[in-house]
Amino acid sequence: MTERIALYAGSFDPLTNGHLDVLKASLAIADTVYAAIGIQASKTALFSFEERAELIERAAATEFGAESRRIRVVSFTGLVIDAARKQGASIMIRGLRDGTDLDYEMQMAGMNETMAPELQTVFLPASPSVRTITATLVRQIASMGGDIRPFVPVAVAGALKAKFAK
Repeated sequence: MTERIALYAGSFDPLTNGHLDVLKASLAIADTVYAAIGIQASKTALFSFEERAELIERAAATEFGAESRRIRVVSFTGLVIDAARKQGASIMIRGLRDGTDLDYEMQMAGMNETMAPELQTVFLPASPSVRTITATLVRQIASMGGDIRPFVPVAVAGALKAKFAK
């Protein structure tokens, strides 16, 4: 049987409990999941690629134990379909929080299918407990000294606190 490889792309700046929820669901449908961190020259990230990669790896190890070995963290620039092809993925994972996400993601899936018909986009709905979480809101709350512990893994909460203490 062929290995099922999935690519889950995002900025992960920072990794949230919502991202972990989608990673967990991804592990149920793929043998290997690439958490692909998009690097855009036009965007200034709060955390470097190396910091984000480490936080994903630490949180996955804590959350998924031995299963975390099936998650690989990579960076990419450019088109997500090119990143998926580079990793040998046949599945592109997209998390959905609400109808707004669905409308946008359906457009993206259609465009990606035209450019890369060999790749299948799989939508994974967020669990109700994490549907409201966005990395943008987490950054805003953290920057104002708010308690972000309900929204992010422990390692991320510590890293955000340290980042904003400076």
